[in-house]
Amino acid sequence: MIILGNKYKFNEIELNKLNKKFKNLKILEYNENKKSYISARQDIKNLLSNGCYKYLVINSDQNINNRMIKFITLLGFKYRKKSIKIISIQKLLEEYLKKLYIPDDDKNLDFLMDIKTYNIFQYSIKKFIDFIACFILLFINFFFKFYVQKKIKEQSPGSLYFIQNRIGKNVKVFKCYKFRTMHENSNLKKYTSKNDDRIFPFGDFLRKTRLDEIPQCFNIIKGDMHLVGPRAEWDILVKEYEQEIPYYNERHIVKPGITGWAQVNYPYGENIYDTKQKLMYDLYYIKHWSIWLEIKIIFATITIMIRKKGI
Repeated sequence: MIILGNKYKFNEIELNKLNKKFKNLKILEYNENKKSYISARQDIKNLLSNGCYKYLVINSDQNINNRMIKFITLLGFKYRKKSIKIISIQKLLEEYLKKLYIPDDDKNLDFLMDIKTYNIFQYSIKKFIDFIACFILLFINFFFKFYVQKKIKEQSPGSLYFIQNRIGKNVKVFKCYKFRTMHENSNLKKYTSKNDDRIFPFGDFLRKTRLDEIPQCFNIIKGDMHLVGPRAEWDILVKEYEQEIPYYNERHIVKPGITGWAQVNYPYGENIYDTKQKLMYDLYYIKHWSIWLEIKIIFATITIMIRKKGI
């Protein structure tokens, strides 16, 4: 795969995924000037002559000039034996990284056109999954909470549950329940960090295995959440995200979930960049919802819990 330009900047997680999917991966610089055009054209010729590349990805925030367009369109004929295909960065992200491309300039909002809530059939399936999940989680919670209570009392005396205002469907505020993983009266920081001193040892175990999320089965029963969906964010953080990312509230057209596509593909967020990355996964999930994607998320979550890969 040859990627022309750096309009969208790939992070380490994405580069690792692309390197696993494609044998050859090369990113070329491109700017709207004659020198850059000549250099990029020669680089593409050399790469296609010496290696096997399936895709040429247009990833430039510059206008592609007529000479480059002509050169690119002729590639399919000249190198047709190698089946070179020309695709956009939007197509690459959606098809191979399973996330929805969001432009940085906030001018083109075409990506929002296909974002819509579940239809009656999809909603019925999700409610059935929620019913089964609640039965299992309530059973686990009934017995597990006594052990959790014992460990919390030993390491950080105080309440068993952590209750916080979160944002749900249609930007509605609700009380979200979790097992407490931080010392009571800890300083309220926006994000957690590695080796965060607010988290006691058993709380760290709960977070890494995501067992602290079990009490959210009560939120499912109350109708605030699904088992699977975008993460329910703290209302204070959402106000900040709304200012930084104008289309952030699109994720609130559906109910949040205990687990979700963003949660199994990207670590806990530490800044606005991470929030936007996770939003791309959330919007992909909403746009491409299917029973198979739902099942895939559930099994990915179980794997994360077993391997203690939560952050």
